[in-house]
Amino acid sequence: MDASAVCTDGTSTTGPGSQDGAHRRKVSKDVQMDIEHLCKAVPQLATAFNILDKIGEGTFSSVYLGEARMRDGRKELFALKHLIPTSHPTRIAAELQCLTAAGGRENVMGVTYCFRRDDHVVIVMPYMEHRALVEIIGSLSFAEVRLYVYHLLKALRHIHQFGIIHRDIKPNNFLYNRRSGVYALVDFGLAQGTADTKIELLKVVRPRPLQKGGGSAPQRSRAPPKPFSKTTSGSLPAPPRQTGALPPSSSPVSSPASQKPPVKKARLPTSSLHTARSKDLGGLRRTPRPVFGERNLNSCTPAPSTTAPDARKAEEALSWRLSSASRAAGRTLSSSSQKPQRAVQPGLTCDCFLTDRVCNICMSRKQQVAPRAGTPGFRAPEVLTKCPDQGTAIDVWSAGVILLSLLSGRYPFFKAGDDLTALAQIMTVRGSRETIRAAKTFGKAVVCSQELPPQDLRTLCETLRGRRRSSTGEGVPPAMADACRNRMDGASARGPADAAEPSLQKQESLSSCERTESLVKPNLEAEEEVEDWDRVPDEAYHLLDRLLDLNPNTRISAAEALQHPLFKGL
Repeated sequence: MDASAVCTDGTSTTGPGSQDGAHRRKVSKDVQMDIEHLCKAVPQLATAFNILDKIGEGTFSSVYLGEARMRDGRKELFALKHLIPTSHPTRIAAELQCLTAAGGRENVMGVTYCFRRDDHVVIVMPYMEHRALVEIIGSLSFAEVRLYVYHLLKALRHIHQFGIIHRDIKPNNFLYNRRSGVYALVDFGLAQGTADTKIELLKVVRPRPLQKGGGSAPQRSRAPPKPFSKTTSGSLPAPPRQTGALPPSSSPVSSPASQKPPVKKARLPTSSLHTARSKDLGGLRRTPRPVFGERNLNSCTPAPSTTAPDARKAEEALSWRLSSASRAAGRTLSSSSQKPQRAVQPGLTCDCFLTDRVCNICMSRKQQVAPRAGTPGFRAPEVLTKCPDQGTAIDVWSAGVILLSLLSGRYPFFKAGDDLTALAQIMTVRGSRETIRAAKTFGKAVVCSQELPPQDLRTLCETLRGRRRSSTGEGVPPAMADACRNRMDGASARGPADAAEPSLQKQESLSSCERTESLVKPNLEAEEEVEDWDRVPDEAYHLLDRLLDLNPNTRISAAEALQHPLFKGL
């Protein structure tokens, strides 16, 4: 392609879809500064593209619109994705590999070029003109919604065949051109791989699976600080000229020369050292360990003593082994004031349960680590509850949330500030008892202070879309309707929606007041009245129910969803 200079007048440039410059695109000074900064960071871009505008910005990248003059003289538009310089090289390479291996077909965006200079990387992709879903959701017909979801599931089936978990399925990442009927799944920056992924670099990016149950306490209790110290000192062979193992308070053999060979054989633990510190810790070693694992007290370095150098080396080696074993078992330092218990029972509660404080037992719990990347409002229940075993089902859940938004005419449907609030919002739609039952299947215990019944999806969506109009709020979820009435009556800001609190009292109201007010009035923001919404088949809500299955093990897959009767004839 021929070189084309970057526009630097700071006022306007050629717009997308314009070949002769008849249409002009206004560019702000801030955007113009960003464009100039990008061209300085990656100078080779200026020789290939005329950067027109900044068309998107996210946490990890910014997207620019660039125009290139091809060898045959025609102009072509491209999307230039500039990754933030702090992105990990493996993550960048994994995204490129996803685009190269799976992109370019089945509604998945491909990659055309890639530029790199130092720590700046720019991925060049074909530009696809589209409008944001929030701008057109009111004017979409059900036929368009049906096609949109069908093509989204086709893209998911395709990437899932490669073992790719997208992790960020949302309308902004599934582009739709209404005029041409073209779809494209974009942004693999958060993608992870399944156990059998075909993307080599995702095998590196994918986090190691944790212990079953996410590092549950019974597994941590298997680490043996207390039994290990006892059995070690009791089962080691006795040194020569001794009749039994040394008691913890006995002194070592007086002669260093005579002590050297036995110490190498026996590797006496630090509990046999005759020091003031070992005496102080002697009682602690005989007590049971707390509920949650803590660092082995026997691994503490003793105070200086007159022990022979070789004996000291042996003791330090054993101390290092003990501390390594404790770290491998996932033990964390906890307060010695905790009540000693053997293991955590599934139904065990602590003193701070359903209170506004956190006790020492909860503070000593090992931090659960699980992937939770994604956009709030589209995260699956297993992501919100930090389940370590996450698969392609999380993408299917996100597709279900998109379908819920399209059928109800409300975007975003879920909007929460934290994971617990998001889980409570899911409960108001799918039911609290059903959510608790599903969480148990993947090893999580969820507590809800109020039982919330599941909502009928057809009634919910038709009410939100304005097809079920009732001054009494008939068909509206009770918690939502009450919250709306409180707002409209000028009541103090809390309604029954705030009563759903899973495990901690961190809940906010179900949704913003603007959205709750819209539950009992028709949608006035629709661009035009679409008649086919009166003929939505039951199959649409049946598919929605399968996509929003709370249990990831029984949730329908993308391949299975494409065979659903809703898509018959497509």
